[in-house]
Amino acid sequence: MGNVRRSSGEGGFVPPGSADFELPPIFGDNAYTTKPIFLVFLSIILISLFFIVASRRAAIVPSKLQFAGESIYGFVRNDLARDVIGHDFLRFVPYLFTLFTFILVNNLFGIIPLLQFPTMSRVSFPYVLAVTIYLVFHYVGIRKQGAIKYFKEIMFMPGVPKAAYILITPLEILTFFVVRPATLALRLFANMFAGHLLLLVFILGGEHLLQGVIGLKLISPFAFIIGIALTFFEFMVQCLQAYIFTLLAALYIAGALADEH
Repeated sequence: MGNVRRSSGEGGFVPPGSADFELPPIFGDNAYTTKPIFLVFLSIILISLFFIVASRRAAIVPSKLQFAGESIYGFVRNDLARDVIGHDFLRFVPYLFTLFTFILVNNLFGIIPLLQFPTMSRVSFPYVLAVTIYLVFHYVGIRKQGAIKYFKEIMFMPGVPKAAYILITPLEILTFFVVRPATLALRLFANMFAGHLLLLVFILGGEHLLQGVIGLKLISPFAFIIGIALTFFEFMVQCLQAYIFTLLAALYIAGALADEH
C-alpha cells in the first residue's frame, strides 16, 4: 500500500503522505518501471482477457461471465452513450466503453490485495485521459459545425448582449480550453488520492497501535474496523468516479454535437 515508513527515530507513528505515492522503480532506474506503469498494462490485459472470454462462446442464454460483460457494455451503451449523446451515439460507444472499463479497473486496484494501489492516484494518468476527451469533443464539434462556426459560438454565445462579451468571452475560452480538462482530471485524481490516503492512515495506524502498550493494543481493532468500512466505501467511490468521468465525457461530446453550445 505504498512505501512503508511508519516509524520516526523516536519510534513514533509517521502518518502517510504524498511520499507514499512516489513508488521506486521495480527494476532499473527510470520512471517507466514503477508499479503504476505495470498496473496500467495489467489493467489492459485483464480487461481484454475478460471480454474476449466473456464473448467467445456467446449464447442466447448467457453464462454468468457473458451476462456480466453484456451488463457492463449495456450500461455504457444505453445509460451513458444513448441517453446522453442521442441519436448519433453509436460511434462513440467504443470510446466511452474503453474509457469506463479502463478507469474502473485501475481504480479498483486500490482495494485488491497485493496490488493495493489506485493507478489514478498518480495525476499524470487522469491528465492523459482528460486530454483525449478534450481532443475528441473539440474534433467532433469542428467536424460537425466547421472550425469558424464552432469557435465563434464558444467565444460569442448567441443571444448575449455584445457588451457582455467583454466578460463572457474570456470565461468561455478558459472553460472550454483549460477548466474542463483540468477539473475532469483533478476530480478523479483527488478522489483516488484521498481515498487511498485514508486507508493508509487507518490500516497502518492500526498496525502501529498493535506494537504499542496494552492500552493502544485495545484501540487498534477499532482502527482496523474503520479501515475495513472505508474499503467498502472506497469501492463505491471508485465505481462512482469511473461513472462520473465517463458521463462528463459523454456530456462534452453531446455539447459539441449540439447546434448551439
